[in-house]
Amino acid sequence: MNPIFKHGPSPQYRLVLVLFCSALLIFFDHKMASFESVRGYLQSLVSPLQYIANTPKQVMTWASENLTTRQQLMTENHQYRLNELSFHEQGMQLEIIKQENARLRTLLASPLRSDIKKMVAEVLAVDSDPYTHQVVINRGANDGVYEGQVVLDAQGIVGQILHVGQTSSRVILITDISHAVPVRVERNGLRLLASGSGRIDRLTHNFVPHSADIQTGDTLVTSGLGGKYPEGYPVATVSFVSQDESREFVSVYSVPIAQIDRLRYLLLLSDKKQQSIFAPKIQSTAKAAQ
Repeated sequence: MNPIFKHGPSPQYRLVLVLFCSALLIFFDHKMASFESVRGYLQSLVSPLQYIANTPKQVMTWASENLTTRQQLMTENHQYRLNELSFHEQGMQLEIIKQENARLRTLLASPLRSDIKKMVAEVLAVDSDPYTHQVVINRGANDGVYEGQVVLDAQGIVGQILHVGQTSSRVILITDISHAVPVRVERNGLRLLASGSGRIDRLTHNFVPHSADIQTGDTLVTSGLGGKYPEGYPVATVSFVSQDESREFVSVYSVPIAQIDRLRYLLLLSDKKQQSIFAPKIQSTAKAAQ
């Protein structure tokens, strides 16, 4: 029996139309960056769900932290007093070193390094895509976060801010395959480029000549080139060096110093000059979202 009423285009025609629209949206987003403001707005819409999903963990953390015995509190208090004395002694030594450093910089006619503002953030979610290494944090444009802001943990560099919403932001990690960090060997100052390999335990270093003085165990720190990452922060430790003369370059791998697979609390660094440059962009984004 033939239907009396037709129900629109055929499924094949609908599939072709959907594929064409998808390809068109991908082209405009990749070539013209037409959806940056939309992505930030969607990030702001999704952030309440991320906070709700994170609520059970926060409740469990609060319960475990408050069910502490009196003896444990007394022991911790005693340990904190000992640490306070130690920190005061280290602070006095640090002050002496800062004074000596200032005198040396004056002799070398080198300008003092600008102060860097710091902000603590907590990880809300981890990207489940195995081909992208990104996390979402609970800081956004309302807190002064901007795209490209440096992110690190207690050990070393973690990555930088990729997208900013009003109350949350997305961080791209140094192990992401599309990310790279200019570094130098702390031992001799040799400059390299640390690229993400898509694995949380490996960074790759391409185009290293055979004459380069690099060894397993060398510590790699940020070189400061490019102005994105401040100089001197630890990034990785060299784990593999292949001196195969049949190849044009040396194969060098390193392991990130930051605990990429156990991130919880992060520190955001903000240079005053960078913050003043990005402030109009943050304000315009906030107005657009409203």
